[in-house]
Amino acid sequence: MPADKISIEYAKLEKLFYFVANVVVYRESDARCLVLKRSKEEKVHPGRYCVPGGKLEWKDLAISKPTRINGDVLDFEDVVEGLLRREVREEAGIEIELPLLYINNTAFVRPDGTPSILIKFAARYKSGEVKMEQGSFTDYAWVNAEEIKRYPCIDGIPEEVAVTIKLFSSK
Repeated sequence: MPADKISIEYAKLEKLFYFVANVVVYRESDARCLVLKRSKEEKVHPGRYCVPGGKLEWKDLAISKPTRINGDVLDFEDVVEGLLRREVREEAGIEIELPLLYINNTAFVRPDGTPSILIKFAARYKSGEVKMEQGSFTDYAWVNAEEIKRYPCIDGIPEEVAVTIKLFSSK
């Protein structure tokens, strides 16, 4: 019988973690990528440049609206795409195009001890003017692979910007 609610009652504590996804947004018109400067009040990486993204939340798995019932398992397809579209809209006020292109992944432990899995993607800019999420970000820039090196970024961001530019400029 399919689940009727989300619960961690039967989950194994040693297997619980945050699922996080980020996306490097590529603007084709000038071959630049969007970076956002995190507020100094942020708990993780305050004041450093990053790319849009966020954590998967239970609300992303609406138990009453699975995309498929697979025996007694509820499937929720394209959850990562939905997560990143939402986060880019909330954090930067812009829209991205699908499909997402995979860049890489990282497992990490947050300062509060929470283990996390981060999957990183690239996507093309679709539309909109950048309007940063109030209180979360203090600056933004559209940068190329050389310019990003002058910004105080979260480790890995300059390399991911370079990979994204290469991915899209070769298509």
